[in-house]
Amino acid sequence: MPTTKIAIVQMKSSENKQDNLKVSIKFIDEASAKGASLVFFPEFQMAFSPARQSARQLSEIAEALEGGFVSSICRAAKRYRIGVIATIYEKSTIPARVFDTAIAVNPVGRISAVYRKLHLYDALGFKESDKLAAGDAIATPTRTKAGNVGLMICYDIRFPEMSRLLTVQGATILAAPSAWVHGVMKEEHWQTMLKARAIENGLYVVAPDQVGNIYSGRSMVVDPFGIVLLDMGNREGMEVIEIDKTRIDKVRESLPLLKNRRTDIYQISDSS
Repeated sequence: MPTTKIAIVQMKSSENKQDNLKVSIKFIDEASAKGASLVFFPEFQMAFSPARQSARQLSEIAEALEGGFVSSICRAAKRYRIGVIATIYEKSTIPARVFDTAIAVNPVGRISAVYRKLHLYDALGFKESDKLAAGDAIATPTRTKAGNVGLMICYDIRFPEMSRLLTVQGATILAAPSAWVHGVMKEEHWQTMLKARAIENGLYVVAPDQVGNIYSGRSMVVDPFGIVLLDMGNREGMEVIEIDKTRIDKVRESLPLLKNRRTDIYQISDSS
């Protein structure tokens, strides 16, 4: 089918991961009932980590990929026969540091991709590296009924190299689960960069965001030509929209940015 339905969750995670898990499973059920083939959750789905929470306290919340949170998501995906893009705090071998991890789960309940956030948000007054460990690899895009999904997380969208590498590897959807912090010009940056990543790569960008606490909401879906198909404003909940996979080829044919690249010239010299 050239068209498919996807669901985007905009949630206000609490500090209680069990409560957030229950909410997540309800959304998975609802997304399936509404005919979505894939449901996207935001960053920090597992729990909100307030500033007063220490790195060690956060590491106590974190789980392995085989832990109860992911296992429950996998069982729900299988039960409701739907793909899921979810996020967790994953245990690391670094003392008092956790990975900010996104996973793709297929409709039979198996993990098909794991991505640990590369770019930590040490900017604009924040320092995620005080609590988080950085990943060291870009995950190969994973095939879903909605298309080939490339995983990014929040601050990653400010680094266009990453979205281009995922596109070259075959991504037709960039998933950017986020917890975008309020601030001066922050919503403008968010909207501008999501549209730019979609336009320059000729693909869909799906960016579910946290809302409430310190976060701005504005979960968005942008089509390959930069048209905003969804903007959830500041409301909690879930939206289901239909995307047309043939739109990608049509846009890339009329605006052949990928073909017109001059990779024979693009070189960065380390010499001063």
